[in-house]
Amino acid sequence: MLTQKIRFLFSLCALIIVVHVVNIFLQYRLNQYGIQPRQLPSLWTIFIAPFLHGSIYHLANNLMGLCLFSSLYFVHSLKRYVYSSIIIIAITGGLVWLFGRNATHIGASGWVFGLWSLCIATAWFERRFLNIVIALFVILFYGGLIYGVLPRDARVSFESHLFGVIAGALCAYINSKRKLK
Repeated sequence: MLTQKIRFLFSLCALIIVVHVVNIFLQYRLNQYGIQPRQLPSLWTIFIAPFLHGSIYHLANNLMGLCLFSSLYFVHSLKRYVYSSIIIIAITGGLVWLFGRNATHIGASGWVFGLWSLCIATAWFERRFLNIVIALFVILFYGGLIYGVLPRDARVSFESHLFGVIAGALCAYINSKRKLK
């Protein structure tokens, strides 16, 4: 089962990298398919934007966080991970679309911040020993990510970070009520 999760994560990262390479060859023209708040034609891009990145540095940062927090959440089933990721992406993207500033929002950071808060909030809502250990690890070593929800750089979608944190906590609550394995 672990190898299935590792293969899935590897495939997911490979897909994100392939999209980025194609985007480079297209001179980053795919980035126009990021989320453009309150623009009805942009609504469908909620599920595309996490796969688009503005630079290799942007991609690398998001891939590191995605791999780390995905791996930690893999203590649960792959089905639960996929379900949680879809919920996080949908809620984060929907909130960015509704409330984000006028800019094109791209990148997986909302998903990463959602997984970060999911790892923490799952311990709160489910209170199992392993979930608590993971939450303590995340808080101790990655608690500083909370500062990413503050607006500091106009090129960074702090809205995605903030709404990702909210989406992850909401997803942990939903998962605890649904009793997903």
